[in-house]
Amino acid sequence: MRSLISSLVIALVMTAGLLSATPAAAKEPVYQSFLGTAIDGTDPVAYFTEGRPVEGSSDFTYEWNGATWRFASAENRDTFAAEPEKYAPQYGGYCAWAVAQGYTASTDPEAWKIVDGKLYLNYDKGVQAKWEADIPGFIKSADGNWPKVLE
Repeated sequence: MRSLISSLVIALVMTAGLLSATPAAAKEPVYQSFLGTAIDGTDPVAYFTEGRPVEGSSDFTYEWNGATWRFASAENRDTFAAEPEKYAPQYGGYCAWAVAQGYTASTDPEAWKIVDGKLYLNYDKGVQAKWEADIPGFIKSADGNWPKVLE
């Protein structure tokens, strides 16, 4: 019996060692909700055309960069499909301020800003206020960190 217990303990220790040596998986290139939708299902084109976040519909979706994107209309879906890089948020929809700091964080579709024709999202409006204190500096830092922060 003692031999069996010793063998089990050794097996557990070895398994734990192997698991801890396994490298962490890289993050997804696009931040997604638990449902697998980008921007929590918010239409990315609407930020540009309506100047506000608009909830997308499961009737109008497009698969791009490993995520499902939702749109308020077929027109917006088709606009995005023609030029996804133009409408998708920077840094895969991860928090722009966090990426500037060297890590990733989720985002709130209500904490957004378009700068020089590009959409940026932040964790919440409090973090967005920090980001807005030096937008050019934080964009420069985030550009330097992206996409390394996904590793």
